[in-house]
Amino acid sequence: MTTDSWVNETLYAAWGQRFRVVRELAREKSDFQDIMVFESETHGRVMLLDGVVQITEADEFVYQEMLTHVPLLAHGDARRVLIIGAGDGGVLRRVLEHRNVEKAVMVEIDGAVIRLAKQHLPGIAGDAWNDPRAEVIVGDGIDYVRQAEPGSFDVVIVDSTDPIGVGEVLFTEEFYANAARLLSERGLIVNQCGVPFMQADELRETNLRRAKSFADTWAYVAAVPTYVGGYMTLGWAAKDASLRAVPAEEVRRRAQAAGILGRTRYWTPEIHAAAFHLPPYIAENLSP
Repeated sequence: MTTDSWVNETLYAAWGQRFRVVRELAREKSDFQDIMVFESETHGRVMLLDGVVQITEADEFVYQEMLTHVPLLAHGDARRVLIIGAGDGGVLRRVLEHRNVEKAVMVEIDGAVIRLAKQHLPGIAGDAWNDPRAEVIVGDGIDYVRQAEPGSFDVVIVDSTDPIGVGEVLFTEEFYANAARLLSERGLIVNQCGVPFMQADELRETNLRRAKSFADTWAYVAAVPTYVGGYMTLGWAAKDASLRAVPAEEVRRRAQAAGILGRTRYWTPEIHAAAFHLPPYIAENLSP
């Protein structure tokens, strides 16, 4: 909602944030959601879906780097990556920064998000849209996961809205069961699980659903300024528990081999390893 020259984002019924608008760039109602893109005074260009901030040019690197580099480097040899959502292209860009990745399939249900991101947020994805290793599908990620061949991907990255509306189906037991089937022997899946200081139920319930299909479930954290309320959690589910215990020095070696060491603004090998060590108020939501 725009009030005078401000956009107000209501996050938790009685708490939110606001941005001063320099210029409104796009406002569109797609088949799935309301989309708005505007130039802010403090955060560069901003995209909202159904009134909720999804990405800003100023701090997108925090979320995108942690959602991408942590699972790929924890795996250590991820060659086939499936991305669900992430219509702005930022995750696709970071995945393709890994020189060992041979194929990245991105499935985004709302083609309008991709179109508006290309038009108004071109720096988020960079040249990723044209990379020959990328396959971008405008379609239903649930159907894609349901129909994918067993063992066809090494890592799945889910970048979705919260589990309401269009994003709700990406947090179900069926979705995680199908993800486990399409993943290779050491495969893993990560997804955003909200800000646990305000959304503890989301983390707790999602973790219980993941645990029915994966041997190792947990979460790791990132401090994303725009996602207010403290640490944001990124849900983790893997077939091999050792993948979230890779020492920082081994992560560094893998990052060097992948070609991303020194190219990040938030992620480092030390932050990678430390991100799995959770404050008690977060960890208590991950108990069996």
